[in-house]
Amino acid sequence: MTAPLALDVRGIEKHFDGVKALSGVDLEVRPGEVHALLGENGAGKSTLIKVVTGVYDQDGGEVFVGGERAEFGDVKSANRAGVVALYQELSIIESITVAENIALAKGAPSRGGIVSWPEMRRLAQAQLDRLGQKVPLRALAGDLSPVQQTMVSVARALSIDARVLILDEPTASLTDSEIEDLFSVIRRLRDDGVAIVYVSHRLEEVFEVCDRLTVMRNGQTIVTQEVAESSIDQVIAFMVGREQSDVYPPRASETGEVVLSVDGLTGSRVAEAALTARRGEVVGIGGLAGSGRSEMLRLLAGAQKRSAGRISVGGVEHTGRGVGRALAAGIALVPEERRSQGVILDSGIDENMSLPNLRAVSPGGIVSNSRIRALARRGMAQLQIKASSARQPVGQLSGGNQQKVVLAKMLARGPKVLLMDEPTRGIDVGTKVEIYRLIRSLAEQGTTVVFVSSEIPELIGLSDRILVMHEGRVAGEVDAASADEELILSYAYGRNA
Repeated sequence: MTAPLALDVRGIEKHFDGVKALSGVDLEVRPGEVHALLGENGAGKSTLIKVVTGVYDQDGGEVFVGGERAEFGDVKSANRAGVVALYQELSIIESITVAENIALAKGAPSRGGIVSWPEMRRLAQAQLDRLGQKVPLRALAGDLSPVQQTMVSVARALSIDARVLILDEPTASLTDSEIEDLFSVIRRLRDDGVAIVYVSHRLEEVFEVCDRLTVMRNGQTIVTQEVAESSIDQVIAFMVGREQSDVYPPRASETGEVVLSVDGLTGSRVAEAALTARRGEVVGIGGLAGSGRSEMLRLLAGAQKRSAGRISVGGVEHTGRGVGRALAAGIALVPEERRSQGVILDSGIDENMSLPNLRAVSPGGIVSNSRIRALARRGMAQLQIKASSARQPVGQLSGGNQQKVVLAKMLARGPKVLLMDEPTRGIDVGTKVEIYRLIRSLAEQGTTVVFVSSEIPELIGLSDRILVMHEGRVAGEVDAASADEELILSYAYGRNA
């Protein structure tokens, strides 16, 4: 007899103010499989997850868990049925211990109203043992690494006997080695019979850890198929409605004079780095995590102190220190951690865009609200930022639109050199294509773009030249048009090609 599906979603409809967010979505997840849920931002993935987990009531369709029809009125009832979602922003309470965080799901065991601490720690340890994890039970959760916090969240979900575990962008803040640790736990849970819905924009991860995939577009299910019978190019075509060959815009036919010249750049994790970048050129920087690639950008942008080295912009040596001096010299940085370093989440788009452009919106030293609004309107139009208004808090926007806000506020300064650290991390394929085209458009207009990426296909597809770092030094330089992954990896691992 065939076991019932762990999760069976049939014909789900959801409307908001008359606008269809979901139109007859189907999703089937088997026990003991890792099932990827893919699609651009706005495809309906988040809405579907919220319906499945009891945050939203559907307007049509049915949800079955373990073969039984489920009507969840809230998240707690979904959790009781064994359906749990873990989001990118983990609901970890940093000021309490690991054991207490794990106990939050069911409540601390008690006798006569008094918490049984030994029993609580025993139960917490049992869940960590199930995951094969060694995390100190008495440690404060805030002192843990990102991957340890993720493991604690998974352990908490398992403590309520999760049968369907939804992981939303679980690797966004993890290093390569931490990702491998998480994948080991995911495989362990799959072998234990847990059904896992894996939501990620990183398609390489999907092909490494998932068994089947479902692609959504415009609130509809486009396809469900075995990962082994799929390819990344095919999945991208399903997601965005066009072929992979259309993702990267053409490279520049010619570039201008040298705009950025760097020699002997040295900092805490960078040693004697050198690079040049021309007007209208896109230079990619690759390397393994910890190679110094992001540190190089921060040194150039004044966000990190350099101990030695010369930086020239447009033939003029940049001798100042700090971000403000770098901006004045024409160097602007779009940081990797956009939520903590690039935007103020509780403030509106207009306020975020005005902060690095105070002189432009403050004639005579007096802030002009009309200039702030005009600045925001131009930025939103240029980058096609999707928001209800310029005053909408940035924290309410999708990851891709948050990234566009960071870009817009820096572009408003008209930089000569635009530095971008992981510009497409955590955003969907469709928005990636927009960012790629914007970068190429900026280069065509004369901006020099230097970007860091951990995705080798992105480096090859978007760059004119690629510098590869190894242990804080530039290990090699390759022409992107003739580069391949093997050549880039040989430099990244410190081997001569």
